[in-house]
Amino acid sequence: MKTLRDIRLSVLDLSPITEGGTVAESFRNSVDLAQHVEALGYTRFWLAEHHNIPGIASAATSVLIGHVAAATKTIRVGSGGIMLPNHAPLVIAEQFGTLEALYPGRIDLGLGRAPGTDQTTSRALRRDPSAADDFPAQVQELIALLGRPNPAQRVKAIPGANSNVPVWLLGSSTFSARLAGFLGLPFAFAAHFAPRLLFEALEIYRDSFQPTERWPEPYAMVGVPVIAAETDEEARYLSTSAQQQILNLIRHAPTPVPPPIPTMDGRWSPAEKAAVHDFLGAAVIGGPDTIREKLEKLVEATQADELIVHSGFYRHEDRKKSYQIVSEVWRSEATTLQSA
Repeated sequence: MKTLRDIRLSVLDLSPITEGGTVAESFRNSVDLAQHVEALGYTRFWLAEHHNIPGIASAATSVLIGHVAAATKTIRVGSGGIMLPNHAPLVIAEQFGTLEALYPGRIDLGLGRAPGTDQTTSRALRRDPSAADDFPAQVQELIALLGRPNPAQRVKAIPGANSNVPVWLLGSSTFSARLAGFLGLPFAFAAHFAPRLLFEALEIYRDSFQPTERWPEPYAMVGVPVIAAETDEEARYLSTSAQQQILNLIRHAPTPVPPPIPTMDGRWSPAEKAAVHDFLGAAVIGGPDTIREKLEKLVEATQADELIVHSGFYRHEDRKKSYQIVSEVWRSEATTLQSA
């Protein structure tokens, strides 16, 4: 049975734009956060593709991955994820082949099948309405382009061919879990915004897993929202920034990340409150002891190989502090084991 001390920790960053902030500040903060968590021992720093959302600056995901990788030394940098049906597999193979050539052994390619935006913006991206139906074929085409070319192959990814960039599948349902198992790929479940099917998806993934040379055993990562602070009370206060942002998203009026407020009472209807709480159903919010207890329970329940933490804050320093607390909790568990 895995416990918190047995797993890896990683970071999911959306390069958040705060109220009164700028995109340039968001990018500087992403680089600063990546350097910060690299020093703390986190394994990966992933960025996610979203479009037309005022609080998220990571739309040009491949460009930002290169920017972060250039400013770090050891941490793996990648996508969590690239929404593959928005793109031609050849283009993604070329982009990530380029990144792998520039930062060898440090690039991950996580793939999703959702548009990462609303329907109107999806049309502006020239995404075919049925594109998600072709996702399995697109994934296999992309993997082939990143691998060893067939001598008869007329179209090659240059760069990209022979790069063998690790491909992950991401999902918030059972579809990608089953596909990841069938293809023998690592799987990341997006419990940081859609936790309802977490356990069912993990069970399907593990039961359907077909071993490959690169991945002889299933490897499951779980996305989890974490708001860590010095005390439970402070963490609950700081979490109102994320709650407000999600509320605005539910109302189809997305905004930059707002500052925290003393209470959400009077800000939402009972139905909206339930919807926000459902969105944050896997959230871990509290001081160090609470964080330790809840993360330990999550790992024991999911038997995840890795947690990828998303922390939504208004102040960048609060976000850095949250990742520091999580790291200290994780390290203290490992130290306890060694000294036992």
